[in-house]
Amino acid sequence: MLTIDWKPDKSSDIAVYKQIVAYMKEKIAAGEWPVKSKLPTQRALAESLGVNRSTVVTALEELRAEGLIESTVGSGTQVSNNTWTLLSATPPPDWMSYVKAGAHPPNLPTIQDINRYEPDPSYIRLGTGELSPDLIPKEQMKDILSRSGETITQLGYSEPKGLLPLRQAISQHLRGRGLDVSPSSILIVSGALQALHLISIGLLHKGSTILLEQPSYLNSLPLFQASGMSLVGVPMDDEGILADALAYHKKAQNGALLYTIPSYHNPTGRFMTERRREQVLAVCERERLPVLEDDVYGDLWFDKPESLPLKARDQNGLVLYLGSLSKTLSPGLRIGWIVGPEPVVDRLADVKMQTDYGASALSQWVAMEWLKSGVYEKHLEEVRVALRRRRDLMCSLLSRWFQDLADWQIPQGGFYIWLRFRHSFSMRTLFTKALSTGILLNPGYIYDQTDSRHLRLSYAYASEEEMERAVYRLSELVKGMIRH
Repeated sequence: MLTIDWKPDKSSDIAVYKQIVAYMKEKIAAGEWPVKSKLPTQRALAESLGVNRSTVVTALEELRAEGLIESTVGSGTQVSNNTWTLLSATPPPDWMSYVKAGAHPPNLPTIQDINRYEPDPSYIRLGTGELSPDLIPKEQMKDILSRSGETITQLGYSEPKGLLPLRQAISQHLRGRGLDVSPSSILIVSGALQALHLISIGLLHKGSTILLEQPSYLNSLPLFQASGMSLVGVPMDDEGILADALAYHKKAQNGALLYTIPSYHNPTGRFMTERRREQVLAVCERERLPVLEDDVYGDLWFDKPESLPLKARDQNGLVLYLGSLSKTLSPGLRIGWIVGPEPVVDRLADVKMQTDYGASALSQWVAMEWLKSGVYEKHLEEVRVALRRRRDLMCSLLSRWFQDLADWQIPQGGFYIWLRFRHSFSMRTLFTKALSTGILLNPGYIYDQTDSRHLRLSYAYASEEEMERAVYRLSELVKGMIRH
């Protein structure tokens, strides 16, 4: 769907519909809106442009009369021509056929909507897995940037595994998580998402089966599917992924890898118990099933550290471990890490060099200064306190307005509450209705296609005032849907 990033000047002497025609002509003529690209609906155009629907209809009729667009019943309106076609006997390239032929599958429509509306500050982001701007330490970041200027020795390409001083700092930091790992077994990546991509193309072959919790954040990404792999969900209970079911699926589905988020799981917020961690690792050792442990929320406990990562009890090099600063410090730094056996890390480092020639050197120096100076640990303490207060507020709001509508558990860390509605209704309709009232949601079906009862609520991003307003509005929407 094309994006409208402009509004007409209603104080201008030029008629509003003519401004719209000129804007669309410019987009078409510049090739930004290729032939066969689909325009938003008349209603969506009117909302984006801030005008009446009749004004949009007048503008579209003029573009249609000039042969630049065409409408088909059931298919909507699309660009049918451009100045290249009108002025030249040689037709332009059919870019839309290239778009459709690309090997990488598109995101789910709901994910595309979320990505489209998240940058708009007029929407309250009630499901966003990101720290609030209020929790990102801007003043400390300025100080760290100033200090980094004194320690930076080079800004060229880093060595394949990443800046050695940063890997040394991460090695030291991970000791606090119970991991004794050397810098040579650490690879710096541009966030945990890149780590997943590197693993999908560097370690696994087409046709591999990835086992994961059901539901799982990984289901919201077409990352492994783009490499020709399939995802198979393994049931969970309150203690985490079921070890017996994991053993069954390993054999029945010939699983190649277990992807798990044991600490403050995304999207359910659950924490895998000590007992279950032992059971899961025992199954994986017995079945020789490699584990990819995503621990990006592991430092965000509220009362006390609840358990060591799976990697901390791994005696056989079975576990690849992912960490990141995106959830705890700043997603804009784009700094994460993979820990694993050196041959695996060497392989992934080689693949990474072929794709981007290393993470940002400046970001690596800044991350190193945060970790090495001890400021990061102090920041973590402040973030834990702030997130715990936000969690308490969210749970209080839910108790006030959702007591008879839904069920939930109180998380002991991380970002998320997995809200389960007691009544069944269309979650896509709820998503759309919420969007129309200025609330952006993360419905459960993006993490489990069969889910029709859940929302992933985040207390990490929206301000406390926004949170209160949005939770109340959401309760009214849900009540209205139940009545009808």
